[in-house]
Order: sequence, then C-alpha cells, then structure tokens
Amino acid sequence: MTNEEVTQLLRKAYGDEIETVMNYLSNSVVLDGVTAEEVKENLAADTQEELGHAEMIGQRLKQLDERPPASYDFEARQESLQPPEDSTDVLSVINGVLDAEEDAIETYRSLVTAAEDADDPVTEDLAVTILSDEEAHRTEFRGFKREYEE
Repeated sequence: MTNEEVTQLLRKAYGDEIETVMNYLSNSVVLDGVTAEEVKENLAADTQEELGHAEMIGQRLKQLDERPPASYDFEARQESLQPPEDSTDVLSVINGVLDAEEDAIETYRSLVTAAEDADDPVTEDLAVTILSDEEAHRTEFRGFKREYEE
C-alpha cells in the first residue's frame, strides 16, 4: 500500500463518518414510540462520537497535507440507514446502523493494513482506535436487534 491509498481510505472514512452523523441525527429525531426511546438515545450519543471520529480523521488528513472532503466531495451511500417512512419501524433503523457499522469496520480494518504497509504508525493507531469504537457500536445494536426479533 502507498501513502495515496492511506489518504484515499482516510477520505472515504471521513465521508462515511459525516454521513453517519447525518443519518443517526435524523433517525434519533424521526423515530417514535415507547420502544424507540433507548435506540433514539443511543443514536443521539453515537452521533457525537461519530462526529469526533470525523474530526480526528480530518486532523490526520491535515497532518498529511491533505484537505478533508467538503460537501461537493460528498457521495451519499447509506441507503439502508435512511429514516423509515413508518416512524415506528425501529428494526429498519437498527438494521441500517448494523450495515453502516459493518462498512465502517471493513474500512478501518483496510486502513490499519494500508497504514502498516505504508509505515504510518500514527494513522494505524488512529484506525485501531476508531475500529474499536465501531465494533462496540455494532455489539450494542446487535443487542437491540435481538430484543426486537423476540
């Protein structure tokens, strides 16, 4: 892997984090119902964590003499995380979160490998840190899914 590949993965991760912030925020507002409250609260809290990830990635890009992506560079991809038509369809949001977290985990694992190959321990450490957070989010929402499928 080259430094260019590291930069491309950082830019993808940054865009994904920003899109996740937007979708988590929307879903935390849109969902209705008593059973939605815990999911809404977790989404609201995770929104701040995902924004923190984007900030860390943006800072790393700046350190690498790159500009973090802006709105014109953005391409939305999280189809399954769009707010549902039925505001009580909590399970569809949970499934969307799981899709987004799986994609993030894949991206950060690729970034760990790319950074290691490019002899970039700072980016590798950043990717490992964020990967741990994303795996924790996935575990949390897997638990929600099990509860909703009972």
